[in-house]
Amino acid sequence: LRWSPWGRPSVKALVTAGIFVTTLWNLWLFLNPSKGSGENSKHREPLVILVWEWPSKQVPNVSRDVCHQLYNITGCQLTTQRQLLHRADVVVFPHSRLQPGWDNLPKERLPGQNWVWVSLESPSNTRALAAWNKTFNWVMTYRQDSDIFIPYGKLVPNRSATVNVPAKTNLVSWVISNYHRTQKRAEVYKNLSRYLHVNIYGKANNKPLCKDCLLSTISKSKFYLAFENSIHRDYITEKLWRNSLLAGTVPVVLGPPRANYEQFVPADSFIHVNDFGSLEELATFLKTMNSSRYQQFFAWQRRFSVKLYTDWRERICAICTAYPRLPHGRLYPDLQSWFNS
Repeated sequence: LRWSPWGRPSVKALVTAGIFVTTLWNLWLFLNPSKGSGENSKHREPLVILVWEWPSKQVPNVSRDVCHQLYNITGCQLTTQRQLLHRADVVVFPHSRLQPGWDNLPKERLPGQNWVWVSLESPSNTRALAAWNKTFNWVMTYRQDSDIFIPYGKLVPNRSATVNVPAKTNLVSWVISNYHRTQKRAEVYKNLSRYLHVNIYGKANNKPLCKDCLLSTISKSKFYLAFENSIHRDYITEKLWRNSLLAGTVPVVLGPPRANYEQFVPADSFIHVNDFGSLEELATFLKTMNSSRYQQFFAWQRRFSVKLYTDWRERICAICTAYPRLPHGRLYPDLQSWFNS
């Protein structure tokens, strides 16, 4: 170092020394990346998502980097190995696999670990929620106001600008597996069938359709009864996305109000039961529709195509995408009140 006449290092000497030390420090960090700050090191590690029990009966292989390989989501590790609980940033609990009581849950929650409650069922088909108050940090459902929103499907931009309407051989069809007379959809069908014929398929009518037969069979109908099993906000299922729009038929919907449907699909892509003063009016509208009016219901195909969400791996990988914006340290005090709101 060059010293000044007063016995202290000159400014130039101090600057040179500072640059030298900084260079050495950066070189050391480069050679020892794990020695950096704990926060930055933690950020570089994959986010570990432990699925306590897989939502479906068939458990896929998630040992590979499935989020990246299948959905181009990086920094996300899925696992079903409970012995990795101590490493998990997030633990996922499907409601369909939860049993009343805490016997099948982890005995403790690690600091900073977030638990997610998952359900695709409606409140009408979800039981024993009161047992899980102050248990979960986040909710993952079909509701748009969920922490992690997992719809049954959506429309994605499509530049093909083509319209494909399959050939039609009948007017209306409906696929129904669980028919209960007390449901609203059963009542509406019973009254509507007084005015027009409905081709019914599914277990409820002893006419089950194989997986590969479903769309090809439904596509032959002009209209499909996309009747939900219960009516709740945002509860719009595969009955609209797959059985109607993807199949190439016009959905006649029974579910939340029209305005709610229009948050998901164009207003001119479906017919709502509530659009008519009576079911007789609805039946007349369907039976007397001309070809040009019918084609208008498919205008959405010029701009969009249907994307279905059927793989639970894709839904769970979405947690990693949402993770940076999710609130930490919060618990849902009353899960049942939230879900029924």
